[in-house]
Amino acid sequence: MESTLEQRTMRKVALRIVPFIMLLYFIAYIDRVNIGFAALTMNKDLGFSPGVFGFGAGIFFWGYFLFEVPSNIILDKLGARLWIARVMITWGLCSAAMAFVWDATSFYAVRFLLGAAEAGFFPGIILYLSYWFPAHRRAAITSLFMAAAPISVVLGSPISSALLELHGIGGLTGWQWLFILEAVPAVILGVVVLFYMTDRPEKAKWLPDDQRAWLVENMEAERAKKAGHASHSIWRGLADVRVLALALVYFGTSAGLYTLSIWAPQIIKEFGLTNMQVGFINAIPPTVAVIAMYLWAWHSDRKQERTWHVVIACLAAAAGLALAGIGNTVVSVVAALTLVNIGISSAKPPLWIMPTMFLSGPAAATGIATINSIGNLGGFVGPAMIGWIKDWTGGFEGGLFFVAGLLVFSAILTLVLSRSLERPARSVAAAHT
Repeated sequence: MESTLEQRTMRKVALRIVPFIMLLYFIAYIDRVNIGFAALTMNKDLGFSPGVFGFGAGIFFWGYFLFEVPSNIILDKLGARLWIARVMITWGLCSAAMAFVWDATSFYAVRFLLGAAEAGFFPGIILYLSYWFPAHRRAAITSLFMAAAPISVVLGSPISSALLELHGIGGLTGWQWLFILEAVPAVILGVVVLFYMTDRPEKAKWLPDDQRAWLVENMEAERAKKAGHASHSIWRGLADVRVLALALVYFGTSAGLYTLSIWAPQIIKEFGLTNMQVGFINAIPPTVAVIAMYLWAWHSDRKQERTWHVVIACLAAAAGLALAGIGNTVVSVVAALTLVNIGISSAKPPLWIMPTMFLSGPAAATGIATINSIGNLGGFVGPAMIGWIKDWTGGFEGGLFFVAGLLVFSAILTLVLSRSLERPARSVAAAHT
């Protein structure tokens, strides 16, 4: 049973941290995937084929891949406050620069730089949550943070489609205004981070003394219990076979997520809808996914089970992609995309608890970053394959089936890993019963 002190402390910590990091991720995700809406007019203006667009949209993740691990190591050493502020300001500037690309080469270059600038943000926040929240609470908290991604699609879709209507103002096209105006909040919030974010519980002057002491003591106790089986060194975090396997699992979920984020507006647009109609319809699937993700993560915490919560969600997403590939009406396709959204969103919170079961300290920083950097290459492969296969076949079906296959592989690999991943979790769960 939770003590009154624990309840008060966790409530105050959650209210202080979670809404703010959700806002940061909300802005990050909009800047990462608003290219899907820009493409509705940008591709024609710049003469981009589906293959060029898919490759350029996905090359973001090569910048992410190359700079993710060093970025998270720096964050662990410098603290989240300084490093997250740096990340946000530089990615905001790079996102605004997207408004001034003029050909395929400049498009590729700026998308790569945007990925390099944003590298470290997501795994940095996952690591940051492990400083503040006990393991038995972390899936639900992580799901709230990650809910910002589908929420950004819900709210960002109509906003982005509306910004396309600014075409001609100030001599700029609508897609140029989209990139510029949606980049401004990242720079502003980067400055706010410097004054608002607290690196560790020990420095939380906004907590009363008894709550701060309880939190520090309990997080230290959790780290001590994990010390017997957890990897701590940077190199163990990089070389642990479970890290590499989880990176491959995450590869499939990332391929599915960014296939949705980048190509869904164009898939829906094929039914002859206006840009504004596309914006509102594209907001339907993630609206449902936000609710499903939180309930699924809550159930995962309640049962202290991660493997099947990842497996079932991945298979649901794979089924949705296959159904989207064979759908021939806007209703059937949107229903299928809703299933994809639910599956991919629900898989991620329990998946991100897995590395913290067997990694601690610097190993956690490098391990989480390694999973995210390698796994996010799926964000290159998924969108790029959709574009290339569409160039070849003229339709989206083959690409959607390909990405569905990657998600089935993620489910199978999670099952193969289940015994080694769940063993540490049982010992942590026992400590809370």
